Amino acid sequence: MTRIPHLATIAGLSAAFVAGGPAREARPSGPADAQVESVSMPSPSSPLVAFRFVVRVGSQDDPEGKEGLAALTAAMVAEGGSRSLSYEQLLERLYPMAASLDGACRKEVTVFQGTIHRDNLNAYIPMAAELLAEPRFDPEDFERLHNEALDQVSKSLRGNNDEELGKWTLQCELYAGHPYGHPDVGTVAGLKSITLDDVKAFHRAHYRRDELLVGIAGGAEPTTLGQLVARLGAMAAGTGKPQSPALPAPKPPHGLEVTIVSKPAEATAISIGFPIDVTRSDDDFYALAVANSYLGEHRTFNGKLMQDLRGKRGLNYGDYSYIEDFIQEGGSTFPVPNNPRRQQAFSIWVRPVPKDKAVFALRAALWEHDRLVEHGMSQAEFEATRAFLLNYSKLWVQTLSRRLGYAIDGGFYGRKDLVTELAERLPKLTVDQVNAAVRKHLKPGGMRVAIVAGNAEELRELLTSGKPTPLAYDTQGTPEAILEEDKAIAAFPLKDVTVKIIPVEQMFEN
Repeated sequence: MTRIPHLATIAGLSAAFVAGGPAREARPSGPADAQVESVSMPSPSSPLVAFRFVVRVGSQDDPEGKEGLAALTAAMVAEGGSRSLSYEQLLERLYPMAASLDGACRKEVTVFQGTIHRDNLNAYIPMAAELLAEPRFDPEDFERLHNEALDQVSKSLRGNNDEELGKWTLQCELYAGHPYGHPDVGTVAGLKSITLDDVKAFHRAHYRRDELLVGIAGGAEPTTLGQLVARLGAMAAGTGKPQSPALPAPKPPHGLEVTIVSKPAEATAISIGFPIDVTRSDDDFYALAVANSYLGEHRTFNGKLMQDLRGKRGLNYGDYSYIEDFIQEGGSTFPVPNNPRRQQAFSIWVRPVPKDKAVFALRAALWEHDRLVEHGMSQAEFEATRAFLLNYSKLWVQTLSRRLGYAIDGGFYGRKDLVTELAERLPKLTVDQVNAAVRKHLKPGGMRVAIVAGNAEELRELLTSGKPTPLAYDTQGTPEAILEEDKAIAAFPLKDVTVKIIPVEQMFEN
């Protein structure tokens, strides 16, 4: 069975961000055969200390029929108290320190993170270690968090966030019958089947020292990491041979495979994508990063999608592309660190779009993608995009915690952290290398499309008819050059279209 390389086998990372750079090692914890991997990024002048605890278990490890078990276990660790402290007592102690230990379950890993003033380390470390090693597993906390998870799937995801609904619909279609093929939080049926005993057993099986990486950055004393690792001795040692589930190749799409989620909605959310066989482990990833930035970084105006769909035509709010799974960190525009995946997909998000402009917007996104693949970037476009990405990427590591997260991710992929890799590689890239990588990896045999809409039958007719869908502007004065492009976009061929309609109440049920 394949897995992400164990970090103890991977060379050290770049010293680009902090004095001394990140150091990694395997530290003994308890029995001689049990070790905890660690990454240390000292910054003696910083008054803050950031922690990241990365456990090699994610939603890909959910047992069949219990989808959501990994996420619910993570919630019980982060929000369920510890052996010696109830959750309410824990909050009372953390509040004066302005501290927390937040948890998130992703596809391949579960991440817990916190940032603390170094004056409070002696109080924080025992609590954080006990949460991970000895969760309380209180039945009342289980009921609370279990109900929250069910509500998140059945109410929030289905009813309140069409952007996330479209994203997860596309994810499930891209990875149907695959360990990635359900929302990380779980499914309705899967969550309903989970008991507190299931959570306890999952924690025993997966929260082990050989599955844990501890990261620390900032102004801690050199002995702090050793103290923290020693306190994790209550965790089971494990077998020393951790395994991740084998990942089958995703089924490639043929033609345009469209899934419409039918629900009452005034606007339309569109997600487009296809699997790619490129991750940060591959040299071509860094060439594709330039092409992706040219199409559109998340919530920036630098990309062609945003400039042409929103800027020139006022079609909608946001138009972006991605070459790896994107989870936004809070209210920022940046992706969360520590979301490593062995398999990735290219995707475009177009949302929200008025009902009468939805098919034109879909065609416009496909047209922009087609122009990039067929014609490539010009030298001037390449140079401008490369300069933007070199500078913009530095914003991804503004905090201690994010720098630490990117350093850890570098180990997963056998590379330096992403920002350092970009800084070293982009100046050496050529426009021909970027265009070659685009032709190789971004020209699929088909695409999958997820659409959240209130006019599902009308959309199906428009998509399968092959008829042009001209854009009607609400105002006068659109430049003639744009109107000429619109004619080409309105007639852009949608080839081999198949459409299925799913009522929203059936989404993520099983």
